[in-house]
Amino acid sequence: MLLADERRELCEIGRRMVETGLVLGASGNISVRRGDLVAVSPAGMRLERMTPRDLPVIDLTGAVVEGTREPSSETPMHLAIYEATGAPAIVHTHSTYGAVVATTMTELPPIHYNTLLLGGVVRVAEYATYGTPELAANVRKAMAGGMRAALMANHGGVTIGTDLEDAFENARLLEWLCGVYVRARSIGEPRVLTDEQLRQVTERGLRLKPLPEA
Repeated sequence: MLLADERRELCEIGRRMVETGLVLGASGNISVRRGDLVAVSPAGMRLERMTPRDLPVIDLTGAVVEGTREPSSETPMHLAIYEATGAPAIVHTHSTYGAVVATTMTELPPIHYNTLLLGGVVRVAEYATYGTPELAANVRKAMAGGMRAALMANHGGVTIGTDLEDAFENARLLEWLCGVYVRARSIGEPRVLTDEQLRQVTERGLRLKPLPEA
């Protein structure tokens, strides 16, 4: 079985995404890239019910190399992110607070210095129908400049990482930051960190692990 270890890990992370509330029902999708092959969650299947053989393996054109199930409808977005970033793993969520911010804002303001762990101010990609090349292009644009995360207008969020575990933790961090912002707005106007304040945090040693070359 191609990418057997990666497919097993995808199943485990899929279960954890459900347990932590990052997805609901059959929403959301995940993938891992190894060289010219990508293992991706199947279309229309609940992530906690996946088995390794349920996950199709595709090439970088989107053609199925192994497996009987159809790849996720968001495969074009995954492939566009892989091409642009060189990341080895992607997590796409429909989490509650992420969806709230993505429905109301054009970016997630930097209200906490851990924003820097996602590359900086998280942008909201312009709306486009899910699974389309237009959405893939919009997300790619929102993640330009070394970003590890983006939100999608009226949709959800997407994160990358140095491996699948890292991409999952970035998704959890994105949801936490969105939750802090939404809750802060309920009691007042949140204070936003300045560029200078964020620079000072970087100078104290906050660094991102480098992604592989695209």
